[in-house]
Amino acid sequence: MFITDIRKEFYDVVVNQRVALLVSSDIDALCACKILQALFHCDQVQYTLVPVTGWQDLGTAFLEHKEQFRYFVLINCGANVDLLETLQPEEDSIFFICDTHRPVDVVNVYNDTQVKLMIKQDDDLGVPSYDDIFRDEEEEGGDDSGNESDGGSEPSGKRRRYDEVCYAVDLMTLTFEMFHFRREILFDYEQYEYHGTSAAMVIFELAWVLTKDTKDMLWWAIIGLTDQWVHDKITHMKYVTDIATLQRHVSRHNHRNEDEDNSLSIDCMRISFEYDLRLALYQHWSLFESICNSSYTSCNFKLWSMHGQKKLQEFLADMGLPLKQVKQKFNSMDMSVKENLREVIEESSNKYGMKDIRIQTFGVHFGFKNRFLASDVVHAAAALLESTEKDDSPGDNFIKALDCLSRSNLERLHGGIDLAKKKLMAIQQTVASCICTNLILSQGPFLYCYLLEGTPDVKLFSKPMALTLLCKYLLKAFVRSTRNKRCKLLPLIIAAPMNVEKRTVIVLGIPPESETSDKKNFFGRAFEKAAESTSSRTLHDHFDTSINWFRTYISVLYLALIQVLSQPKQFKLSNTHAHTYLCFAFAVIELKMEDRTKFLDALITLLS
Repeated sequence: MFITDIRKEFYDVVVNQRVALLVSSDIDALCACKILQALFHCDQVQYTLVPVTGWQDLGTAFLEHKEQFRYFVLINCGANVDLLETLQPEEDSIFFICDTHRPVDVVNVYNDTQVKLMIKQDDDLGVPSYDDIFRDEEEEGGDDSGNESDGGSEPSGKRRRYDEVCYAVDLMTLTFEMFHFRREILFDYEQYEYHGTSAAMVIFELAWVLTKDTKDMLWWAIIGLTDQWVHDKITHMKYVTDIATLQRHVSRHNHRNEDEDNSLSIDCMRISFEYDLRLALYQHWSLFESICNSSYTSCNFKLWSMHGQKKLQEFLADMGLPLKQVKQKFNSMDMSVKENLREVIEESSNKYGMKDIRIQTFGVHFGFKNRFLASDVVHAAAALLESTEKDDSPGDNFIKALDCLSRSNLERLHGGIDLAKKKLMAIQQTVASCICTNLILSQGPFLYCYLLEGTPDVKLFSKPMALTLLCKYLLKAFVRSTRNKRCKLLPLIIAAPMNVEKRTVIVLGIPPESETSDKKNFFGRAFEKAAESTSSRTLHDHFDTSINWFRTYISVLYLALIQVLSQPKQFKLSNTHAHTYLCFAFAVIELKMEDRTKFLDALITLLS
């Protein structure tokens, strides 16, 4: 059931209760968690925080805490499946779900007792009506009872049996038609997966309604939205719309604090709306390294080639920036150079075809020394969350990423920024290596790239967020470098070693490079249909249903996918839909290394 009054139907209910807080491992969920923690601390609400990385973690966490808690708050998990069927809770358990994953499961929508959805109603949800999905067709059953024979020649007993048979046939026909009608409605509703309004923004609006919102909470909401943009989860129009909403809150807070005596104190916090550069971490790096390791500039200059390096030198000369300045740390550059740096870069970028070098974002000052952009914090938190430098557990990485969001722990944030630099450099070097050695192959209906075991930093790409950034960067670079117009319209599938001991690889697919993409995908449905049709052993352990971990031999998956896509009518799919399974794909699967070749052959056959 959708909550219409988040204060009355959620916060006033849990404020005097013990709450279990189950939080997904992504940056938006971390920010929503921080805001909710701050609210709970204000009102002394007792809670237990449990990080969850997938459905197995969620099920285990619920089993461990169901005896101690009645109220469960789920952040960025639980909305897109039938939660009661998944967890099998007692009737007195109540679940409050704040989740960006779409579409929302219809059972969760129409359960008005145990499932409460904290989801913005102005999102284009398109939920089918209750009557279309759950209506009982056993109506008008008694209308003809009593209409016995009025003295006709046929005995009343035979007439009654005849009427009963006719009614049963009509009911079966109606039931069969309704079954197919409902299946079509559900398929149309569930076929695409996408993301809605940031969970951090939803929880911040709760704080605003409670008049307990602070600048820290607002900053966390900004980071949550920026995470969706950095990881390409929402459209540009959605991002700009939500930025405008947060800008109004920033103006309100800045105006409210104008007359305060501590507005210039050494530990003050100032948030500002800016049109800043699309250069990753440039204020904490050198300008030269940021340009080289940002996907936007690297792909436009084609920096993996000698011609691209020469073009970069011309670009710097056009701006009038000496190499000595751009290759030292940004903080050490001359003030005369930094003063109009953004305008100078924008002017020269227009000459080199980079008209979108600046984008709407927010920055924050902590005191007089520390300044960060929202994207800086997103990169830092993501690097900590998926860190592979130490043998820390996912729970330890979760706590480190959560800590770096606090302004009282800037040392952790700077450590995350250092990790993010290494991550971006690894991505850029891997992209250059793949392009220069022609590792991206055109396999008919898609592009394919496999990272070998000996590839530097390959362990980093066993993580979904890191592999996603690499895959998107690699596809942009390939589109820029190839002369084959057909290849520019193809999706990319990339495979990387995941667990060398178990001889498994992680495989990810993304849609073709397009400026008009609506960020929706179809791949989760393809694997779901394939698993159903063959009873394959699969592990759907990611909150994104389009990310699947297959623990079955790929030959079975191969036959299933061919059956789904070669016989679309049997599965109520159009030929267009069948083709878009991989053309609008974002999915991760795990498979045996020795089956990689067979899997590739299967995909070629499947999409040809």
